[in-house]
Amino acid sequence: MINSTQVSYFTLAAYFETGLFKYLYLMVIMSLYMLIVCANVLLIVVICMNRSLHEPMYLFLCSLFVNELYGSTGLFPFLLVQILSDVHTVSAPFCFLQIFCLYTYGSVEFFNLAIMAYDRYLAICCPLQYNTQMTSKKIAMLIAVTWFCSFLLSLVMISLSNSLQLCGTTIKKVYCDNYSIVKMACSDITINNIYGLFITSISIFCPLILIFYTYIKILKVCFSGSKQTRQKAVSTCTPHLASLLNFSFGACFEILQSRFNMNNLPNILRIVLSLYWLMCQPLFNPLLYGLNMSKIRILCKSLVFAEM
Repeated sequence: MINSTQVSYFTLAAYFETGLFKYLYLMVIMSLYMLIVCANVLLIVVICMNRSLHEPMYLFLCSLFVNELYGSTGLFPFLLVQILSDVHTVSAPFCFLQIFCLYTYGSVEFFNLAIMAYDRYLAICCPLQYNTQMTSKKIAMLIAVTWFCSFLLSLVMISLSNSLQLCGTTIKKVYCDNYSIVKMACSDITINNIYGLFITSISIFCPLILIFYTYIKILKVCFSGSKQTRQKAVSTCTPHLASLLNFSFGACFEILQSRFNMNNLPNILRIVLSLYWLMCQPLFNPLLYGLNMSKIRILCKSLVFAEM
């Protein structure tokens, strides 16, 4: 029985022998990461450089794109190193750092989608009070609280996991996962489980309840409003709803896989599905918002062709 602070490394057991295919996997992962970085950086630059996009919806989108870069950087470089390596181990400090990055990313994503839903609710249901309600100060406060709360919640979780007495060092995934470390504990994990439920409620269920409430209000206005109101709601809410469903699916499967035994699924399928919530959202969101929002699309084209 050893304290997690005395563990020098963890072994990632989900990797399998790929032979020459590892170079193919390396190229695929590297191409995805490059695409994610380029797409998200382009959209962040476009929003920051154009004053016409300094509106609440676009500023919340900018926060979302920054989070996609943050989460991707916590995963992709690590995967590239592990694919090339023959020994799939990771130092304990780096493992906890990756857990902190990935859990913070997931929390920020849900919080950000919740404040975006709140913004759309104000714009559609309370258009006359929108400018007085959604001030620059309030936008900055909402974004700051989103990031601060996510960092604080993840930091407490890491501190609790780091104090556990461990009876193993094997994580059955391709990246570090907090619940996998908790399951290796020989000491009492009651506090960890209680805090795990608390952080899940705060980071996932509370944002989802807020989003559900705002969409009920938006639907009521759409059914009783004009055709123009319905068109505005559809054009602005469809990308948000698609992004929410995409991320929720990935996060839901990841939670189920962590809590329940899914050894009956093929190993490669479990790996792909466990990476889905971390890989697809950073790629999906820039394409979704960049292609659907005419303002962003036009400014992206002008910036790209101006550079050429």
